[in-house]
Amino acid sequence: MSLERPTIWGLNPVQLYDHFWASKGVFVVRQGEGSELPEAAELYLLTDTSTLVVFRLRPLLETLSWIRPSVLFLRLAVSRAQEYREVLVTNTEGRFKRFQRQYGHSEGSGAPTRMALTRDRVVAAVWQSTVDAKVAWRNLRRQARAARREFSTVRGRAYSRASDRQMDALSNEIVRSWERPTATIAGIRKVAPRVWAFGDVHVGESVHFVDSTWVGAGRRIEAGSTVLGPAILWDDPAHRPRVGVVAWTELEPTQPDRHLHPRPPSKRRGLVGKRLFDIVVAVLVLAITLPFYPLVMFAIWIEDGWPAIFAHRRQTLGGREFWCLKFRSMRRNAEQLKRKMAAENRADGPQFYFVDDPRLTRVGAVLRRTHIDELPQFINVLIGDMSVVGPRPSPNDENQFNPAWREARLSVRAGITGLWQVRRTRRPGLDFQEWIKYDLEYVNNSSWWMDLTVILRTIRNILRGSTT
Repeated sequence: MSLERPTIWGLNPVQLYDHFWASKGVFVVRQGEGSELPEAAELYLLTDTSTLVVFRLRPLLETLSWIRPSVLFLRLAVSRAQEYREVLVTNTEGRFKRFQRQYGHSEGSGAPTRMALTRDRVVAAVWQSTVDAKVAWRNLRRQARAARREFSTVRGRAYSRASDRQMDALSNEIVRSWERPTATIAGIRKVAPRVWAFGDVHVGESVHFVDSTWVGAGRRIEAGSTVLGPAILWDDPAHRPRVGVVAWTELEPTQPDRHLHPRPPSKRRGLVGKRLFDIVVAVLVLAITLPFYPLVMFAIWIEDGWPAIFAHRRQTLGGREFWCLKFRSMRRNAEQLKRKMAAENRADGPQFYFVDDPRLTRVGAVLRRTHIDELPQFINVLIGDMSVVGPRPSPNDENQFNPAWREARLSVRAGITGLWQVRRTRRPGLDFQEWIKYDLEYVNNSSWWMDLTVILRTIRNILRGSTT
């Protein structure tokens, strides 16, 4: 192993690796290393000091977003990159015949296959402060209660820091897979598709790049040259730039894989039956209550004029927007009043709540208390915008408050009633954390029995005059 490894843009292979993971919002935490843990990191990757691992993060984002474990324990399906060398093959007369690629085992003892991901900075700090591997894993299991642990196997590669050859292989893999190194590395520019170079590098005209290439500081590529990649043209040591620091607060958040299905596979079962149930219930409720609609609409008109039906844009399955229907319970200038009252909002989340809300009409207060104002939502159920039971329908601005919660609640149809409405224990406007908790619990554990329980408890609350 060489005493000093080459650098690209001032970064040695280990620093390049750390910048690569930083571009995904992940800070690499190694045992015994004293680097400061950034608070802005989305995830902390817990590994030992001798091995660098590369794997696809996106398949794990679903588990991290849905279940939100305190620690996600990972096992690498492939322990390390297999090395090879090119051997010159000659005939009996010593003349060249061909090159032959020979595969062999990696240098050093086998790379560990275990690692972990966590969002908890305290857990990451405990891992970092523990030098002994066995003690570190024991502490990690102790900190992550069994109910909040998850385990997964990922396909990837592991590279040993002790091997120059493996560090070169790691660097080449990063070049192949990292399409936008400017995310965390300053002072570089794109000179051709998948070709990046330090700012003052001279690249002549008509240079032909084959595959990804990174050109280090102080290098020159003459006109008409051909560069075969994936390749790294390391920094000229005499022109090596200063190592840049990752600006964690300026990184863009990691987005879930757009190809991932928005709901857990287990929730597919029973969707047809649930939809048929919704249609039957909606038809029955509308058939019973439609004769009373003219009376309700007349009462609204007498006090505050038309319209009697209020339609508001809400989001449902997959983020699709729809017009959520209700009997109007507020004054016609309610939106203007809301803007004036914004500073007095008493809600602890994105919703708007005001004690003794002056926007309510007298008829509207009765409609709210008896839940009659929500009867037109059964029309939304009938046409497929909503379900009888599900998360409360929310507008887009409320759903932006918590990305993981948004993805979960929009994986099912919004509901007229739901788990949050029947289980909430805190005062209205001060229960956003419960709202998140019960929405996620419903999405992850919904069943026919849960829906039936919610419906029966909703009916009981209405008969008792409870507000939800």
